[in-house]
Amino acid sequence: MRDFPTCFGENGVQVADSSSSSSCTSKAAQNLVTCVYHCNSADGSFMISISWFRNLMGQGLSVAIDDSKNQCICKVDIKPWIFARRKGSKGLEVGSSEIGVFWDLSRARFACGPDPTEGFYLAVVLDHELLLLLGDMKKEAYKKIGISTAGGSCNAVFVAKKEHVFGKKLYTTRAQFHGGGRTHDIAIECDAVHAGDPCLSIRIDGKRLVQIRRLKWKFRGNDTVFIDGLPVDVFWDVHSWLFGNAAGDNAAVFMFRADERSSGAFDPAAFESPWLSCPPRPFKEAGFTLILYAHKSE
Repeated sequence: MRDFPTCFGENGVQVADSSSSSSCTSKAAQNLVTCVYHCNSADGSFMISISWFRNLMGQGLSVAIDDSKNQCICKVDIKPWIFARRKGSKGLEVGSSEIGVFWDLSRARFACGPDPTEGFYLAVVLDHELLLLLGDMKKEAYKKIGISTAGGSCNAVFVAKKEHVFGKKLYTTRAQFHGGGRTHDIAIECDAVHAGDPCLSIRIDGKRLVQIRRLKWKFRGNDTVFIDGLPVDVFWDVHSWLFGNAAGDNAAVFMFRADERSSGAFDPAAFESPWLSCPPRPFKEAGFTLILYAHKSE
């Protein structure tokens, strides 16, 4: 749960507790999207992280569950060769509870990322209570997990997304910042290599909302924009683009935080803080956070 789960053990489906750890190279983090959901149940509150990845071996996913104390209680890693079967389930016992993960991606369709856009379902069940249900094949999911449609609704809230994007000057993604709002196109443009005075632009649905000139002096900062009539804090750190990185990582970091109680204050240390790991915010906070790692392609 603490790191991107793209390195696995020998088993096709691996269960890990909070003491598990893995070491992944920067290449392993490519083509990776992690989505975090806040779920309430009769047994308490949970954060569920779904990580979708694609590498040379194929596609896979990981499901990790944290309790209200931000402690990982279990993790299920589905390797590419298991993922290739496109459907399956896994049940495991955690203490006195039983957790089930069900998925069907046999008809899944993908856009540009490793996460499916339609034609699939992914469900997480705790003691016969539906915690999370993703995808548009809900009827098939209810039938598979044996929960009626009337009694199987879940109250999961999509609270964060962490994504790696690649490009030379332009980096794009999509996000829904407010519950019930529409999905917006996000475009970040910067020529930090050839421009004598590099400029950073951030557009939402084609409209430029942020423009930073003299970027070498303002390589780290924040601004507030309005999307769907509500404030969204935008943070950026493009130091590695302009001045290089001793570790060899050329990724800039962008964060979009939709929170009606956000103060807009910028903390540079936040980009290196464990807060950016999953779960990305305390349970008591509301709103949605999008974190982008923008890698410059050669």
